[in-house]
Amino acid sequence: MPIMNSLEQLKQMTVVVADTGDFTSMRKYAPRDATTNPTLILKAATQPEYAEIVQRAVRDGRAANVAGDGLVARVMQEVLVQFGREILAIIPGRVSTETEAHDAFDTEALVRGARAFIARYGELGIDRERVLIKIASTWEGIRAAEVLEKEGIHCNMTLLFGLPQAVACAEAGAKLISPFVGRILDWHKAKEGREFQAEEDPGVLSVRAIYAYYKKYGYATEVMGASFRNVGEILALAGCDLLTISPALLGELQKSTDVVARRLSPESARASDVERLTLSESRFRFLMNEDPMATEKTAEGIRLFAADTRKLEAILRRELAR
Repeated sequence: MPIMNSLEQLKQMTVVVADTGDFTSMRKYAPRDATTNPTLILKAATQPEYAEIVQRAVRDGRAANVAGDGLVARVMQEVLVQFGREILAIIPGRVSTETEAHDAFDTEALVRGARAFIARYGELGIDRERVLIKIASTWEGIRAAEVLEKEGIHCNMTLLFGLPQAVACAEAGAKLISPFVGRILDWHKAKEGREFQAEEDPGVLSVRAIYAYYKKYGYATEVMGASFRNVGEILALAGCDLLTISPALLGELQKSTDVVARRLSPESARASDVERLTLSESRFRFLMNEDPMATEKTAEGIRLFAADTRKLEAILRRELAR
């Protein structure tokens, strides 16, 4: 019997998700789901092989009979949906499509944007169960997810850096959260000026604590570790509900035949001594304020996604001007 590589072993205990907008990588590594964000879509949209998708979005956007900034916004939505549509033709599961970063503190705008995404996917014949709407884990974003989940629009809560955000998302009924392992590590490396092994990696420890909390207290929200910097972080979270992994790290796992041991399980998590956290808006904001890493990385992530959105908008404006 052939020896399974590390990626195949990981798939036995965790749903593997592709963290990319690149179709070739998805076909190569056969993930169940895929996640995108403004940075990944910007990278894909600037490559010649995806020019037709951008041009199609421009054509369809023009057909919507809007002008000015409204036209750019419409084409931007179309680009994200068209990439999502192509991805869903490759993978068997779900695609995550991200809301506007500049709406991260506007509950009503986030709800409108999510509804528009789902409506457009529906026009293309794609069931809403195959789409996750990505929303930043601000207080306002979490409130938007609460509204959307009640409407059957499922949410992937992103830019999440700690237990208070995770607990608030679960209590709002979010379908899935994406705690950012690597960005937590980045902050601590810069702060402490040293390297971390997987077992002491602050990002790994954060996801383990969130996973234990969810399983111990019976939350249905799925935990998907994200933003990995190395294979060690991934293997330290083997057994997590889902892990979204870049093509480079998927490639490392596929080439390796190292044994993958399960590190997280519902049974062991339920035995955890993690204490229940009671949250109000004021308590949530205070706990975020007490955690400089979570505060800084959430804000930084929103800024970076907003900047890449503006770059993508500039590309679309040039296309529209032709």
